[in-house]
Amino acid sequence: MYHVLLALDETEARAVAQANAVISLPESASKVKAGLLHSFTDNPSGASALQIASVRRAQETLEAAGVETHIVEASGNPADVILDIAAEQDVDCVCVGGRRRSPAGKALFGSVAQSVILNADRPVLVTGGGEV
Repeated sequence: MYHVLLALDETEARAVAQANAVISLPESASKVKAGLLHSFTDNPSGASALQIASVRRAQETLEAAGVETHIVEASGNPADVILDIAAEQDVDCVCVGGRRRSPAGKALFGSVAQSVILNADRPVLVTGGGEV
């Protein structure tokens, strides 16, 4: 079984693009399982990851294609959480959704995808942002 961790933010189009990238892996319906991770930076109301539309859309897309899924939720700095969960679950690959930012935007706001790529000790699959 090939275990992929999809790091999902709130953008539905990006989540669907990530799910479709996982579906395109060889024998995804029988040999791939997907962990759907949403990291809350601030969650005073105690929301669940399944309350996030992007997580539900990714799960629906993957399950419709026969990919086994499970939900993972955490709180903290998204890049750190992604790397920690990937290590804890010993996933084979991390899937992140990229988006276009100017060099100044990257410098000011950082990039979760960039941080994961630079610090991961396992393969990282970066998908396009999908339609926005």
